[in-house]
Amino acid sequence: MLWLAIPVLIILFLIIIIIRTAMFKPKKQNAIEIFEVNIDEERAITNLAEMLKCKTVSYNDETLIDKKEFEKFEHKLKQMYPKVHKNLSFEKIGKTGLLYHWKGKNDKNPTVFMAHYDVVPVDEAAWEKPAFEGIIEDGVLWGRGALDTKITLMSVMESVEYLLDKDFTPQNDIYLAFSGDEEIAGNTAPEIVSVLEKRKITPALVVDEGGAVVEDVFPGVKSPCALIGIGEKGMMDAEIRFSGQGGHASSPPPHTPVGLLAQAVVKIENRPFKSQLTKPVAEMFDTLGRHSSFVYRMIFANLWCFRPVLDSICKKRGGELNALMRTTCAFTTMQGSNATNVIPTSAKVGANLRLIGADTTESALEYMKAVVSDERLTFTKIHGMNPSIYSNTEDSSWEKLKKAVSQTWPDAIVSPYLMVACSDSRHYCRISNNVYRFSAMALSKEERGMIHGNNERIPLPTIINAVKFYIRLLIQC
Repeated sequence: MLWLAIPVLIILFLIIIIIRTAMFKPKKQNAIEIFEVNIDEERAITNLAEMLKCKTVSYNDETLIDKKEFEKFEHKLKQMYPKVHKNLSFEKIGKTGLLYHWKGKNDKNPTVFMAHYDVVPVDEAAWEKPAFEGIIEDGVLWGRGALDTKITLMSVMESVEYLLDKDFTPQNDIYLAFSGDEEIAGNTAPEIVSVLEKRKITPALVVDEGGAVVEDVFPGVKSPCALIGIGEKGMMDAEIRFSGQGGHASSPPPHTPVGLLAQAVVKIENRPFKSQLTKPVAEMFDTLGRHSSFVYRMIFANLWCFRPVLDSICKKRGGELNALMRTTCAFTTMQGSNATNVIPTSAKVGANLRLIGADTTESALEYMKAVVSDERLTFTKIHGMNPSIYSNTEDSSWEKLKKAVSQTWPDAIVSPYLMVACSDSRHYCRISNNVYRFSAMALSKEERGMIHGNNERIPLPTIINAVKFYIRLLIQC
């Protein structure tokens, strides 16, 4: 009778899969009333252009930093936003921190709006337009920092100025926390958090850069997706080194130091870290998977069965989908001899790891050691930090943010997601359970590639929508 039972079990299995897939539909959403906002569009665009003219470039070598440009930026803020500086308290924190406090009707559930005004260096010769002249041409504003993240800082300040002009008082205290050294992982953000912590301020909502409104980033989903980071991966720079006897290249050993390191790299790349389904990614799959095509809906509705299939797809594709599922290791540097005919006595490779879930800097290093299994090589952590905690998606803070997004981009599917990059917001996790990472822009793949790249620029309508988003969020706080 076993030969009869097997087909029956297969049929039952298929019925379960199909039923679960059919039931895996988009969740019903409450209708969102669009709150129309009429702002001074020309002022917002002009103010951002003025900010881009400040060469607030961060360098790890402090002697390269032009501090006068940072001072000029701060001075321009005072000129552009007189009501903000008249009605909000202001203080400098550390070397570059700008902290504003807008007193609300209540101080129990404060909100923190973050941004950084430093930018990465520019290869001027590779740009089509000057990077620090704030040029507006053909409906686009050019400049380093246009997307990352002077647009955010301008939008926050513009929104507060707008609401002050309407004699608006927020329900709860508002803090504007801006740093000038985020691009070099500086001390400003942690110093601001320490100040807030010392004052026993527990933010009910923290908003920083992160996800955006994007298209064609999730399998089978054609609608725009507003991705809000509720956590971020950890990061570690590591080094694998061989030290031993060098010599003349005319009589090499079976494996040179560079050859041994190359073997180690290949072993690690061929044995990716184990996949992990974290809270942000599970919630993203549950949200966006319901809007996907039938085949992908079948996978996401039945991960209990098809998770190995998904894992295989991620491994083959690589890229961001794979990065959402596992700790990644990218080998980025290799150093050996300075001469081609000399076998080095020492050689090393450098790697950048992005840690997920339960992985830590220590466990990741141990995993690489175990995979390579070569006692002649030493593994060292240069520096690193573990993954952040994950924020709530079931409370009023999340709903406020989600509402403002839907009011600004009504066609977008709002979803949690895991940031694979790092931001200053991770420091706030020790004083708040509601830290969200969302850059208030609809960005094409090309525009996302401009961040830290050449020809960074922003369409003028994107600037206007960013301001409107922050006004819609601020009035709820």
